[in-house]
Amino acid sequence: MNETRRAILEALSDGPVSGPDLADSLDISRAAVWKHIDGLREADFEIESGPNGYELVAVEAYNGPAVEFGLEAPFTVEYHDSIGSTNDRARELAGEGAADVAVVADEQTGSRGRLEREWSAPSGGVWVSVVSRPEIAPARAPLYTLAASVATARAAREAGVDARIKWPNDVVVPVGSEGDYRKLAGILTEMEGETDRVDWLVVGIGVNANLDADALPEGATSVRDEAGDVDRRLFVQRLLEEFDGSRNDLESVLPAWRDLALTLGQRVRVDRPSGELVGEAVDVTASGALVVETDDGRETVSAGDCEHLRPV
Repeated sequence: MNETRRAILEALSDGPVSGPDLADSLDISRAAVWKHIDGLREADFEIESGPNGYELVAVEAYNGPAVEFGLEAPFTVEYHDSIGSTNDRARELAGEGAADVAVVADEQTGSRGRLEREWSAPSGGVWVSVVSRPEIAPARAPLYTLAASVATARAAREAGVDARIKWPNDVVVPVGSEGDYRKLAGILTEMEGETDRVDWLVVGIGVNANLDADALPEGATSVRDEAGDVDRRLFVQRLLEEFDGSRNDLESVLPAWRDLALTLGQRVRVDRPSGELVGEAVDVTASGALVVETDDGRETVSAGDCEHLRPV
């Protein structure tokens, strides 16, 4: 967002401010103030004019400037009403040298999940992909996926949803007491780098927010279905703020993930390229691998599809 417009919004959020006072405080002309106010109104900020000056009365829009306003994290927001895939766009931006950009869309028409699976992403959801350039070794990159899971679960919990994490990258809502769940959100991480460093990393997060659960794939749920509609602007802000906090404190990620994990302590079946593995999920490693206690001892699984099984 233009820094002058950001300053105007911050001034107006504290109450009415006259045009001349804004011009003086920002060292711009009154005509420039009017043009910025007009531009903010075109961006759907509700600004009223009264005898005491201009006043910001509401921020109900869902767009780039609205998400950036009040965001306490260093991300630039690129917003699209509709896009094929936020992850694809984020990868383009990363290839162009961008950093700390959040690509946000109202809907995606060509989204995908893990293993190139189709992901339904209609209007009303939260679809966001974040470009980062972390100064970390590739072995620590999975912590960014875990951090995104934690951030998403925390944002959902603030919205009133009993969100938990299912290995490897789903945010779910528990059903009953035997490990059953409904899927609320998914995460897809992509990266490029060398053997000793990460060049860029894109974390894509898709949340079924203001959607009817009965219109989603079987086994899915939504924020709307669990707790009612959420202000998506505020939800994205909290998600980005939580993610930024975690990526800047990677040592806190594993404990936070464990606290929110639904998978740990569950009897699981993991389908992996080398074959099926059944046992109790007991931990997750710093590389994001799942530790499973089997009849033959502990095994560490770095990739695979995990299914919670009912206790025997």
